[in-house]
Amino acid sequence: MGLYLLFVIGCLSGIVLFRRKLIPQSVEVNPGNERLSVIIPARNEAKNLSNILDSLRAQTVKPYEIIVVDDCSEDRTKEIAASYGVTVIENPALPEGWTGKTWAVWNGFLNSAGDTIVFLDADIRLSPQALESLLKARAKVSGVISVVPFHHTEKFYERLALIPNILGVFAFTSLFEHNNPRKGLYGSCIVTSRVDYETIHGHSSIRSELLDDLNLGARYREAGIPVTNFIGRGLVSFRMYPQGLKSELQGFGKGAVLSTAKLSIWTIMLIALWFLGLIASLSAVFLWNTPWAYPLIFGYMLYVLHIYYLVRDVGYFGKVMPFLHILSTLFFLVVLLYSAYQVLFLGHVSWKGRAIEVGGQRDK
Repeated sequence: MGLYLLFVIGCLSGIVLFRRKLIPQSVEVNPGNERLSVIIPARNEAKNLSNILDSLRAQTVKPYEIIVVDDCSEDRTKEIAASYGVTVIENPALPEGWTGKTWAVWNGFLNSAGDTIVFLDADIRLSPQALESLLKARAKVSGVISVVPFHHTEKFYERLALIPNILGVFAFTSLFEHNNPRKGLYGSCIVTSRVDYETIHGHSSIRSELLDDLNLGARYREAGIPVTNFIGRGLVSFRMYPQGLKSELQGFGKGAVLSTAKLSIWTIMLIALWFLGLIASLSAVFLWNTPWAYPLIFGYMLYVLHIYYLVRDVGYFGKVMPFLHILSTLFFLVVLLYSAYQVLFLGHVSWKGRAIEVGGQRDK
């Protein structure tokens, strides 16, 4: 009886955590005179840039300017960006006390002139009405908004990101984060007014922080500026790690341990209950021929159905992976161990050929 209760409580915790907060899709073109600057930091993004720049060309609301910051790329990032006629900035040498992305984004901002700033990662893909809908959503809720993109996957190893993605969405949609003073943003897609961004001194105020997006959200909250996160299904998507399993491990590993400290204790407790039930259900694979078999199989199948429900809004991971969620769960445990090893023993994390120090101090 206790196992049945554990599995039910675990899935109920996921239901409480998950909020289907989609961006309202706009159906009317915004005729306003708002100048929109799109800033894209790009380091070795030759394979992704065409997707994001093509989708920006197709927007119902045309940006005033598109700025690609070439962050010391070793591929054709700069040439591809220039071929689209956008503004291309060669990022100056990385100064001491900055991380690569914060420095690139900050230099993009310094060269922008828009009233509203949209920060996009190079792997983002937008539907034609995305910018219009983002602008109207921000105008409605005020403050700064960010979007957790819908995750498209193609290769099997990419689909191992199922459980990490679900946990990430829990963290950003949990109702207990609404009043969290450390509430973070999702860095792949952020929309802010220029005035609000300058009020918090932008990315220069968190220049050395590894978790730049989470800390940026906290800076907005400190200034009394609302922070709102949406789910991007239907409007904003990405394909995160087409470069291989190593990049996927590094990508999730760089913040898996540290990001937990930014969450509300209630969010952490519910995620722990959900994950505890998930781990317990995996025992069905090993104990199917024991007296524990029936409750464990019940738990496993309950989580399968629960995950099928969640992934409709989280991403496309194929029809089989939710049933084989044991593989993604094991991958996530490897990510946690790798992240802890980097943070506790190395004192830095690896990402895109750079070693990023842990424990940066923000600008006062």
